[in-house]
Amino acid sequence: MVRDASPLVFADRDEAGRLLGNEVARRLGHDHSRPLVLALPRGGVPVAVRVAARIGGDLDIVLARKIGAPGRPEFGVGAIAEDGPPVFDEGSLAYLGITADDLADVVNAERSELARRVRRYREGRPAPQVIGRTVILVDDGLATGVTARAALRWLRGQSPRRTVLAAPVCAPQAAQSIAADADTVICLSAPPSFRAVGQWYEDFRQLTDEDVAMAMRGFAHT
Repeated sequence: MVRDASPLVFADRDEAGRLLGNEVARRLGHDHSRPLVLALPRGGVPVAVRVAARIGGDLDIVLARKIGAPGRPEFGVGAIAEDGPPVFDEGSLAYLGITADDLADVVNAERSELARRVRRYREGRPAPQVIGRTVILVDDGLATGVTARAALRWLRGQSPRRTVLAAPVCAPQAAQSIAADADTVICLSAPPSFRAVGQWYEDFRQLTDEDVAMAMRGFAHT
């Protein structure tokens, strides 16, 4: 699952994507089908561009949004992906003493933001067709794993042949817990001292919608 448990610090998402692409290519081995690489925007897009280029795959996105705790939006207690149901971290809900019903307004707000991003990022294109394909879901890092879990469960409902979750750096517990939702989990590094994804990048600047759109257009014309 994890190639190297020793800490790695990446210069930026571009470097992380190149290194991750090499490992994904090695792990796919003799899978001769043309894989579909799906990025989790925003941060997963530049990483996925490099992975798709390395393995000769198609590139698209899968939309997912974190569901933040009331009054603490940075603390993810769940996530939703595309038109799928919300996925919650039951341990986090219990810790905070709340239920899924308490988050109905947050879920509705995140669905509205998902719809906006679908329009912005896909620019009229339909959702990717994953039936019968090897699908590699890529993000720039895995903290709690709840957003990737929501995306993977949505993908499962689309009948892929194989699902791979790939990220340059993962919290050890997140990498372990998400293993049940993907056929293969690839993390280059799972440092015990993990606190946040940005801790493992020298350049972890915030990406914009235009950054995502430009990266997707650029890959389409390579």
